[in-house]
Amino acid sequence: MSDFAFFRFMSYKLLTQEEKENKEEILNLTEEVLDSKGLECDSRISKLSKEEIEEILKEVRKKRMKRKQSKDTEEIETASYQEVTTYK
Repeated sequence: MSDFAFFRFMSYKLLTQEEKENKEEILNLTEEVLDSKGLECDSRISKLSKEEIEEILKEVRKKRMKRKQSKDTEEIETASYQEVTTYK
């Protein structure tokens, strides 16, 4: 299902090069967004307007940004902890 949505993103040329290179991550996040909207089959996705496809991608990008920020925060906290334990 999310493969078809990804194809729709590509056909409208909505994805950045970096998003294209991280296809699996985009597919997973798209699946989450589609599930939350109750879109469960390709036939329903095929009937979405360009604006609706853009809105789905916008939500995918928001989720991706949140995950990246969370991961960055985790890495900073881990590095800080390692520095503190090293100095003791």
